[in-house]
Amino acid sequence: MAAAKKAVLGPLVGAVDQGTSSTRFLVFNSKTAELLSHHQVEIKQEFPKEGWVEQDPKEILMSVYECIEKTCEKLEQLNIDISNIKAIGVSNQRETTVVWDKITGEPLYNAVVWLDLRTQSTVENLSKRIPGNNNFVKSKTGLPLSTYFSAVKVRWLLDNVKEVQKAVEEDRALFGTIDSWLIWSLTGGTNGGVHCTDVTNASRTMLFNIHSLQWDKELCDFFGIPMKILPNVRSSSEIYGLMKAGSLEGVPISGCLGDQSAALVGQMCFRDGQAKNTYGTGCFLLCNTGRKCVFSEHGLLTTVAYKLGRDKPVYYALEGSVAIAGAVIRWLRDNLGIIRSSDEIEKLAKEVGTSYGCYFVPAFSGLYAPYWEPSARGIICGLTQFTNKCHIAFAALEAVCFQTREILDAMNRDCGIPLSHLQVDGGMTNNKILMQLQADILYIPVVKPSMPETTALGAAMAAGAAEGVGVWSLEPEDLSAVTMERFEPQINAEESEIRYSTWKKAVMKSMGWVTTESSQSGDPSIFCSLPLGFFIMSSMVMLIGARYISGQLLFKLDNFIS
Repeated sequence: MAAAKKAVLGPLVGAVDQGTSSTRFLVFNSKTAELLSHHQVEIKQEFPKEGWVEQDPKEILMSVYECIEKTCEKLEQLNIDISNIKAIGVSNQRETTVVWDKITGEPLYNAVVWLDLRTQSTVENLSKRIPGNNNFVKSKTGLPLSTYFSAVKVRWLLDNVKEVQKAVEEDRALFGTIDSWLIWSLTGGTNGGVHCTDVTNASRTMLFNIHSLQWDKELCDFFGIPMKILPNVRSSSEIYGLMKAGSLEGVPISGCLGDQSAALVGQMCFRDGQAKNTYGTGCFLLCNTGRKCVFSEHGLLTTVAYKLGRDKPVYYALEGSVAIAGAVIRWLRDNLGIIRSSDEIEKLAKEVGTSYGCYFVPAFSGLYAPYWEPSARGIICGLTQFTNKCHIAFAALEAVCFQTREILDAMNRDCGIPLSHLQVDGGMTNNKILMQLQADILYIPVVKPSMPETTALGAAMAAGAAEGVGVWSLEPEDLSAVTMERFEPQINAEESEIRYSTWKKAVMKSMGWVTTESSQSGDPSIFCSLPLGFFIMSSMVMLIGARYISGQLLFKLDNFIS
């Protein structure tokens, strides 16, 4: 019997989407932007101490290989010829920091994740050295001095990890964000791997001058980071190197964008003033400001949006960053156990349709935009004897929406022209209650593409459009039309404002909980040995806004753990 004929679909483009919670590989038809197949693997996060967040770089790399191979197998089952995959793009969690040995190819420490707070004392010490009338760090990078960005993570590794210190002294160390680690490994690693990054990822390190588009010696000297360990900075769309192993050996890696820039491209926000909001582990609102840097007066970041080719102009964006969005759902699942899977949150919230006056501020890693307040910590307030886990679930979804409202308000003030609607993407947008809540709280329509994988799509577009590949046109007339789902506000403006103003009261209550000294005192590992019930009971007794004394709160625990 003759073998089935392979389907002819024209040039295909693959995209690695390496996020904080998972790794995926997706394959798109470059002519229609149709998603043909994908595979996903969840990534472990390690919390060795309070405020510390790490991941294993080798696990991340292996997950990429696994996702590529599994997706290729699925394409073969669909009778699609994988030799039609002409390019691969990389999109990645930004700021997360890896230092590895270029001789052995081994990481010298775990990846220090963007959410990690261990560098707070480093930030406080460095901030004392910045003149009040000359914040050269912000003027050069567009970023506030914060634990969020890579430079202070590298500084911590240099100060605290002997293997890193020794490798730097012996000229064996390489630094990179996740994109650099993956591209170096995929293009050969110790056998000629390409050590590079793109302008969007470089702009998140606090070492990169977003005006000259180069590593900045003054910044490197300020943070005490040797420039010899830094990757070469390239555009977001060019051939960096070829895959050296696996089913796609020989395919060029030709696109690289930090995940939020990739989503901006995938949402086709190519014009000045277009914006998108991505709901992932965190929440990130980006507005394209064109070829000019716009500096915020309301707590937003100035960042590189994309540079789609070596000879193409650079575009900039204003960004509002929220640390905890989807991560709060994972916390409810893994830490409190009130849901078994992330999908259950929608069902719980739907049961009650309200938080019943309960407000949840998930400031687990402090507050990012527009506050930049590292002393904040998570609180749940407004509890009564009536409150149960369904109300907590609803409040968690509302928290994501309220945080988005705060950064949208800041963006509207900076840009001067309020957004008439919000384009959204990311895994959480499958939650219809969340999307309706978002429209109600913003009091503008929320517009979601029918194909929500816009981060991977953006990386694929950049890869397919690269010089030497040329299978994906980014000309406006050639871009595929995208069908959208629209959510209109369903409450009146007055109710929306009342709920928002109450949320802001809760935010104020979350601030000032932690100082550097208090966060470093004591042994946080003691909490690891305590039973979950004790953790919940202790937390419940301390939660702000409880109307009853601890004896009645203990009685109420059934509402949360049953």
